Amino acid sequence: MEKRAILTPEELQAYMDESTISLSQTYIKAPEVLKVGDSVLGTLGNFSVSIGKAKSKKTFNVSAMIAAALSNGSVLHYRAQFPEDKRFILYFDTEQGQIHCQKVLKRITKLLNLPEDADPDNLLMVALRKYDPNTRVAIIEALIGTMPNVGLVVIDGVRDLLYDINNPHEATAISSLLMRLTFDKQIHIHSILHQNKGDENARGHIGTELNNKAESVIKVEVDKDDKSISVVESVLSRDRDFEPFAFCINEDILPELVEDYSPTEKGPGRPKKPPFDPYFDISESVHRSALEVAFKDGSIGKYQDLRDKLQEGYESQGIKMNHNKAVALAKFLRNKRMILQDGRQNIYNPDFVY
Repeated sequence: MEKRAILTPEELQAYMDESTISLSQTYIKAPEVLKVGDSVLGTLGNFSVSIGKAKSKKTFNVSAMIAAALSNGSVLHYRAQFPEDKRFILYFDTEQGQIHCQKVLKRITKLLNLPEDADPDNLLMVALRKYDPNTRVAIIEALIGTMPNVGLVVIDGVRDLLYDINNPHEATAISSLLMRLTFDKQIHIHSILHQNKGDENARGHIGTELNNKAESVIKVEVDKDDKSISVVESVLSRDRDFEPFAFCINEDILPELVEDYSPTEKGPGRPKKPPFDPYFDISESVHRSALEVAFKDGSIGKYQDLRDKLQEGYESQGIKMNHNKAVALAKFLRNKRMILQDGRQNIYNPDFVY
């Protein structure tokens, strides 16, 4: 158990002076900087969350959001209204490598018809995949603290700021960090997190914690009747919910609004649970981290030992593996050449192409 802080009388008085709410004071309403239509998605001093399953086009969706903020205008149904002294955007990606991050950056500029060979003046994109969670957090906090005129911060892959997605202490620490940074710096932070496969909830303790503290939560999912389009809808909001809207990926590999979209009526009862799919249900970065744990002692011989080590590795990333899932996973990893076979030995291939 962590030691409880003991405050001196002077420290307590300082906290009370800063935190006490009084009817004699006038408090300024937080500026509404991100909207979907007329519904408020984000204000300065708060954070919001996007959730969605793998391959739901969450990063395409946030590209449109960032493009709206970059222009202080409208893209898809996102509308941005940042004050002139809060126009700088920080975009942190924890999952993708440099080449894929550059593709996302180019996509944002193409959405606004900006030059593709010049970095936007008020946007900095930072790829954090190579670092450990503590270093990622330190970089994010330092840049927010030192870059002038920051108004919007996007963290694509907030799960990667934790070592254990199901650790309640780590989850509370990250959500507290987001609340402190947004309040102290008067910025808006938008974070992106995967959903559980079998239900509609964000993954792990961090998902629960962010849902409880976020100003708004939106969900991105593939349409049940048309797999070529993704649907964005409001899950939780302190403002009124917005009407769901949909986008497709056009021939220029850009998100494009689907006009006159009508959501499919949901039937009664719980949705049918889809079969386990290691490609769609688990991100590349989680596969890498899990395989590094599974093969930390080198190659693995017997198939039973391989299944056991895979279960151990993936459970270290918060993914429970029963026997059937482990069998399907082992087959997938071999087919994708993420695991190579040399005689009777199974060898991790870190140079796999996902």
